Amino acid sequence: MLICMQSTSVRIDQATHQELKRLADELGTTVGETVALAVRGLRQERIGEELTAVLTKDEIDWLDADLG
Repeated sequence: MLICMQSTSVRIDQATHQELKRLADELGTTVGETVALAVRGLRQERIGEELTAVLTKDEIDWLDADLG
């Protein structure tokens, strides 16, 4: 079964494109798959930063609220 993935173009400089190709070769993936992995990694990093952020007073009050 042939699966066609929608695609779009993104303009990047030559050095970034060469680095993507090098990483793709190292990972055994395509350039597109490498970009997807990079985006996922950035998203996970942002989630981690949000999870380790200091809670606001409102968040602490909400977590300490009496449920009974």
